[in-house]
Amino acid sequence: MMYFSLPVSRKLPAIFRFLPVKSCLTALALLFALSAWAQDKEVSGSVKDASGSALPGVSVSIKGSQRGTTTDPNGNYRLSVPERAVLVFSFVGFQKQEVAVGNRSVVDVSLLEDSQVLSEVVVIGYGTVRKKDATGAVNAIGTKDFNKGVIVSAEQLMQGRVPGVAITQNNGEPGGGINVRIRGTSSVRNGNNPLFVVDGVPLSGDNTTASGDNSGIGSSSPRNPLNFLNPEDIASIDILKDASATAIYGARGANGVVLITTKKGKAGKGSLEYSPSVGISNITKRYNLLNADEYAKLQPTQNLGGKTDWQDVLFRTGITNQHNLAYGGADATGNYRFSLGYLNQEGIMEKSSLKRLSGTFNGNKRFINDKLNVGIQVTVSETKDGNIPVTDNAGYQGDLLASILKSNPTMPVYKADGSYNQSSNVAEPNPAALLGLSRDNTKALRSLGNINAEYEIIDGLKFKTVVGFDKSMSARKAAFSRDLIYQDIQRVGRLYLTDIETDNNLWENYFTYNKEFGNFSLNALLGYSYQSFDYYFKKSTATNFRTSDLDLMINNAASANNSKGFGSLIQNSASTKDELQSYFGRVNVGYGKFLGTVTLRADGSTKFGPGNKYGYFPSAAVAYKLIEEKFIPKNLFSDLKLRVGYGVTGNQEIPHNLYTQRQNYSGWGFNADANNIAGGGLNDVSFPNPNLKWEQTAQFNAGIDFGILGSRLTGNVEVYHKNTKDLLIQVTAAQPALTPFVWKNLDANVINSGIELGLNYTAIDNPVFGWDIQLNGAYNKNIVKNFNGLINTGAINGQGLTGAFAQRIAEGQPLFAYFLREFGGFDDSGNTIYIGGDVQRFVGKSPLPKVTGGLTNNLRYRNFSLSLFFNGVFGNYIYSNNANAFFTKGAFNNGRNVTRDVPDLKEGPFNAPDVSTRFLEKGDFVRLQNLSLSYRVNTGKSAISNLRFFVTGQNLFVITKYSGQDPEVNTNKSLNGVPSLGIDYTAYPRARTWTLGANIAF
Repeated sequence: MMYFSLPVSRKLPAIFRFLPVKSCLTALALLFALSAWAQDKEVSGSVKDASGSALPGVSVSIKGSQRGTTTDPNGNYRLSVPERAVLVFSFVGFQKQEVAVGNRSVVDVSLLEDSQVLSEVVVIGYGTVRKKDATGAVNAIGTKDFNKGVIVSAEQLMQGRVPGVAITQNNGEPGGGINVRIRGTSSVRNGNNPLFVVDGVPLSGDNTTASGDNSGIGSSSPRNPLNFLNPEDIASIDILKDASATAIYGARGANGVVLITTKKGKAGKGSLEYSPSVGISNITKRYNLLNADEYAKLQPTQNLGGKTDWQDVLFRTGITNQHNLAYGGADATGNYRFSLGYLNQEGIMEKSSLKRLSGTFNGNKRFINDKLNVGIQVTVSETKDGNIPVTDNAGYQGDLLASILKSNPTMPVYKADGSYNQSSNVAEPNPAALLGLSRDNTKALRSLGNINAEYEIIDGLKFKTVVGFDKSMSARKAAFSRDLIYQDIQRVGRLYLTDIETDNNLWENYFTYNKEFGNFSLNALLGYSYQSFDYYFKKSTATNFRTSDLDLMINNAASANNSKGFGSLIQNSASTKDELQSYFGRVNVGYGKFLGTVTLRADGSTKFGPGNKYGYFPSAAVAYKLIEEKFIPKNLFSDLKLRVGYGVTGNQEIPHNLYTQRQNYSGWGFNADANNIAGGGLNDVSFPNPNLKWEQTAQFNAGIDFGILGSRLTGNVEVYHKNTKDLLIQVTAAQPALTPFVWKNLDANVINSGIELGLNYTAIDNPVFGWDIQLNGAYNKNIVKNFNGLINTGAINGQGLTGAFAQRIAEGQPLFAYFLREFGGFDDSGNTIYIGGDVQRFVGKSPLPKVTGGLTNNLRYRNFSLSLFFNGVFGNYIYSNNANAFFTKGAFNNGRNVTRDVPDLKEGPFNAPDVSTRFLEKGDFVRLQNLSLSYRVNTGKSAISNLRFFVTGQNLFVITKYSGQDPEVNTNKSLNGVPSLGIDYTAYPRARTWTLGANIAF
């Protein structure tokens, strides 16, 4: 290495003395760079919008470098720039602008608003409207806002993303049910979900798969009917929340409307897209049960010599494979898109699964000088569900999950000969035997779509006709082997065959007129709709099987023959048809700063009696564009609009044929001895119910939309008040009667009132790094008014809990309020102390959340993108039927396994586990619901136009005080047909999932 030195008198900094030549050359280069920097000049200026108002927070950067600044509150900036610099001005909601500095020292810029942002539209039903011209409460989310990962149904895409929309997965089962509540719970029956409309076709809301029958194990709920739709085919979801927005759907808009729009071909030549992914799922939290050694030490007389972790035996790592292929394009005359999707999801419990194969086509073509537009959208899918005996209403014996929780951990799984080691106690099944000696599969084929044509008659006046269809066929086959020792199944076996068919058809015709006359704009809609709903159900039950082969049982019911011929086979079926005829109209007007909307829909339904077949649902809303007033400071606000609306919507989601007198044939069957048809007769099964009518919800809404700092911060605030009356509910019929229950309109009101907030903030926006923050939150208060009766629900199962319930609907209480004894600890004998005596009373707790919210952080750095989404629910309570039924000293004393805390309880072994606040817990939680990291590869001029790799984590952690498996749970614990909410009983556990995948486009 060669060194050199300079006289000290030159007084170079010490760092430059006695340096290697290479280092000195580097230092000289640094000096030249510093010299060049010193030659930079200072440029200043101001940034304004087209009206001359200052724009604060505008990003001002030097093109090709990472140097830059932002404008101050007065729109001014100052920056040092090199020679021949080009400044880049960018701001949310405005077009990016590049300006060469040249010899100038002052560079002033006027930014133009981004026309794409200005023309952003939302779907409002039978049309669209520019977002800035909307008068109702509408939220729109697109693909960039959707939740990522293993997403089975459309509801999961928007969970936690929209203020005032609470979405709860009942459990972690693949394809399990999901509850969607828009602005609270308004009704006391099961039809609380919003109306879903896919590409203009309203879905019926009926179950398209069968529920599981009760064989002493309990019955299971049907799978989510939206599972047929591949989330990868969805382009956007628009949520209509207030009556002004939903009244166009009249009789079905009381619980809100969710409009789903599928993807269309993109402009340009045909593009092929392929997205493969693989996901790995594991249970997030196991139950803290006693292991074999601990159990044997505490229960030596129950030691059976084995060491079995039943959770290890039945839980597994679930693998999910997804493949999505799409081809599409568009030109000046139309667009097209084909897609195929495949999903194979293994549940985290053995044998549970969901498989889906789907295909879609979406196309539009314009003819006759663009006056005629013809479109078609079709989705066809086949879904296969692998069901397991995890149920809703198992008795004290419980179901598969209950068996896992309570089974003796010292009991071996198998005998020496390899057969299942089953107890002689028919109420205590071997969990592995219960799963291995049963088979339960569902197959569903569903097609949905529409063919439409729209013709422009004269300038601004169009006529559109739509023919839509939604058809499904589903078959469920469930069998329990005669080798299973459980309840009355042993030695006889049991088979259930269920077939469901739905055939829904739609025909709509409507005119639209869209015209501007100077400062006055008019958009009018007038139409007619007819929709029919056909439903067919057939069920067969067989027992007394001579074989233990599950395949033979399912495929050959004749194997149930016994010495009495066909006496073991029972069959029944039902067929219904409903029709809905509607007339609707809407007028949107704009004049200067003011916007107005008036809507009216008249619906006629065959579900109601002659005097109540038609319901009329009006609404009106006005908006005031404050931003156009001179007194609004444009340097602060980029958008400011006030909205007020009121309207009435309806609800008809009740079972079929309720108002008419119904009859059936009974006594038909097979004579066991003669082996021929026996006689039968026509019998009444219900009296006429002609006064049944619509459930109605009147809603007031006021909102404000705003943009601040040049739309860097945008958002909206909504306040609302919903009043639901004429509640449709099933109640106990006065006896004697043909049926134990009857449907009626309840003389009561359910009030939901609240406030919603949605914020979007662009914290950083430059070519290298960006950071967007989205925040939403909502508060809702629910209360029952003007009700003189009492309705119990929330059935609680467990030994000694026959007839027990935990919830009551009553005056002055929220829906499904907890009605319990108040737990006060244990006395010296280990018996429960109840505060205020051994009586049930309202305890001031509700399963309905008061506050819901979501927080999203989207970050990007060059080609990397990172998204983190948290959601939270607060103010609700969960009743743990699991703890009530299984985790008590009494259960332990009876030889069942329990959680590790139970043996140390001061509870006595014979204490009655009555329904009380002992088992009521807070359901608050904050969850890291979604984390997604992606990298986009620079493909250059290769055949690949887009290449992106991603990894996604779902349900990564949850912060909660709830002691159960997960606080997001809702087991169907209905009582006398009245649903419950917030009860946890043997729910399928929730999983944590990591997904690795790619998006490739050619």
